[in-house]
Order: sequence, then structure tokens, then C-alpha cells
Amino acid sequence: MAVAAEEEAAAREPAGRPAAGPALLRLPEELLLLICSYLDMRALGRLAQVCRWLRRFTSCDLLWRRIARASLNSGFTRLGTDLMASVPVKERVKVSQNWRLGRCREGILLKWRCSQMPWMQLEGDSLYISQANFILAYQFRPDGASLNRRPLGVFAGHDEDVCHFVLANSHIISAGGDGKIGVHKIHSTFTVKYSAHEQEVNCVDCRGGIIVSGSRDRTAKVWPLASGRLGQCLHTIQTEDRVWSIAISPVLSSFVTGTACCGHFSPLRIWDLNSGQLMMHLGSDFPPGAGVLDVMYESPSTLLSCGYDTYVRYWDLRASVRKCVMEWEEPHDSTLYCLQTDGNHLLATGSSYYGVVRLWDRRQRACLHAFPLTSTPLSSPVYCLRFTTKHLYAALSYNLHVLDFQNL
Repeated sequence: MAVAAEEEAAAREPAGRPAAGPALLRLPEELLLLICSYLDMRALGRLAQVCRWLRRFTSCDLLWRRIARASLNSGFTRLGTDLMASVPVKERVKVSQNWRLGRCREGILLKWRCSQMPWMQLEGDSLYISQANFILAYQFRPDGASLNRRPLGVFAGHDEDVCHFVLANSHIISAGGDGKIGVHKIHSTFTVKYSAHEQEVNCVDCRGGIIVSGSRDRTAKVWPLASGRLGQCLHTIQTEDRVWSIAISPVLSSFVTGTACCGHFSPLRIWDLNSGQLMMHLGSDFPPGAGVLDVMYESPSTLLSCGYDTYVRYWDLRASVRKCVMEWEEPHDSTLYCLQTDGNHLLATGSSYYGVVRLWDRRQRACLHAFPLTSTPLSSPVYCLRFTTKHLYAALSYNLHVLDFQNL
């Protein structure tokens, strides 16, 4: 704390360039920036200890961008897009080292009495989580590691448990065990639900005003989000297998379904969003029963999947549709219920036993760190996980856990 206070005080004080000193300090700033751009994180930290002017100079975002892009979960995508431009890059790199080393503080944000299968989404300073047939919205406190206990909102409408939901266009689109889809406006009391499938709706996604849903009844369906057309099915796709996961391509041209893998075809198939026609199968070596429980697009041509066969697979449609370009195996042979990435190097997965959350560096095959969040007899899968650059949130049967990588 003393070091942080000293750095904050130094930042407030004007720090002019020293009139005397090493020749390095008399170089033009552009040339000094070029020289410092070749330094690693440790060297920049040591240079910052020379004087206040160099401390301020070496805090420049330009010097830390290269280091941040090679770091875990620093807010940069693989293409270099900065998702958190308002936060100094140097500060993000500091926190990134805690992700790399597995240094965090564990806590519990919420508890519930009955066993649940919760789903969760983050948006800004709010957390949305399903409990039974409700979706509750909570506001984070400034530290990000605790919640205001009173919910901001409660969204109801399903007769059975909420299986899945997404946030899109200021709406919550929910999939229920009652076979219905619910559409809730976040900032009003507007709620509509309509019968969508003959059995429970296991998954749903929404982009660009289009909803796709997948069900245990072995169909996937396409729906409009427009208020005047809610409940009007655009396409019904016979998948011939139970649908566990679904995702729409970022360019809105197609969507992918993850099924139970009980037939003689791949559990991953891509469909044309406009016509509902099958476009391609992904993979050719899935064993029977290797159902896909979670799937996500990372770009229009790349996606990740995980499920019962204990692997996370990374697919690049430009390279091959028959074989994934990278895969990571769960070391303890556990089903993988969910996954999340930072769009760059970090991958997080939730396992079926003992609430194990694993962190992976996608540049290597071995697991980086594992965090068991439960123990016998309260073993639980990690049903859903989400993370920011500072915190990871994991939803289990009885608790919502947080791993705080900033406030140690």
C-alpha cells in the first residue's frame, strides 16, 4: 500500500526532465521511446526507479503495449484491439502477472439453499445470474469482488428452471425447461414469453436482431427479435440429436450447433442463418457420446468447443473443417461444462468434478493453474464462468465464487 501511495503522489507532482544526469536523459523523447521499446518488463521497472521523470516516462502506454499483447488477459485481442483503453496498460500488465502465476484471493459472492444449475452473464458493473425460474441482476461494488446484496432487478416468466440466457440489444433472451423462450427488456418491465420447442430449450443466442435456440427435442430454430414478430419461427432445423449448445457467427451469416453426439455424424455442425441449410460438419473423430456442452465464436472463422470428451478444441475454418488446429485435454478426464477466453492467450474452463476451474495459456498444451472450488461431499460442476481482467466468477450448484487477481 505504501508503494502504491508513493507512486500516486509522484504522479501528481510535476516531474520535469533533469537538467543534469546521464546522457540517456538528454536524448529526444522519440529516440528514448524507441530505445525503451526494446526493454522487457523487468528492465522497464528498474529504469522507473532512477528518477521521477523516468518513472513517469516509462509509464507511457506505448512502451507497455507490446508486453501487454504477449501477456495473459491484459485487455488486448489477438489482433491488437485494446478493449480497455481507459485503464493504463502498465497497471493491466501488473495484474496479468497474477493470472500467469496463479496468485488470487478466493471468495463467495452468493449462496443459495437448494442445488441449482445457474447460468451467468456480465455487462458493465452488473452481474446477471439465473436461479431456478428467475434471472437476478446484481451490481458490483467498486472492488469488483463483492456485490450489493439487494438485486437491481428480477426477471421472471418461465414455469420451470432457466437453462440458459444471453444479453443483447438491452434485452435478456432466456431459454427455459418449460420449452419457452423469454424476452425481457432490461430497463423496463416488458416481458414476453412464447412456446418455442416441444421439450426444454437448452441453449439460446442472439445477434443482430436474430435469435437461435436449441432443444432436447432435436431441433434448432431461428426467430426474429423485432417486437412485432416475436414468436414467429423463421426456420426449423432437424438436427436429429439433442442440442446442448449454440452460437451465431459474428458476421451473422451462419450459426453452429453442439449436439449430444448420439448419431453417426459430427456433434458440431454449421448452418446457414438465412436459409437454415447445413453448410458443414466440423471434425471427423469424435467418439460416441462426445456431446458439445459449450461452443463460442472467437472470430468469423475461428471457434472453440468443449464437452463430454474432456477436450477443448480450437477450430479454424480457413485451415480445415475435418480436424481442429489445437486441442487441450482436461488432465483428470472430467467433462468440461463451460469455457471462456480473453480473445488472445488466456483460456478458462469449468470441470464437472469438485468445481475445478482451470486456466490455460493457449501457446502451450499443459494446464497453467487449477483452482478446486469445492470438496467432497459438496462436489459440483462449474456450470458457468466469466472473467474480466481482474476477476473470475464461477457459478456452482450452491455458490457463486470469485477469484480476485487484483486485491491480494
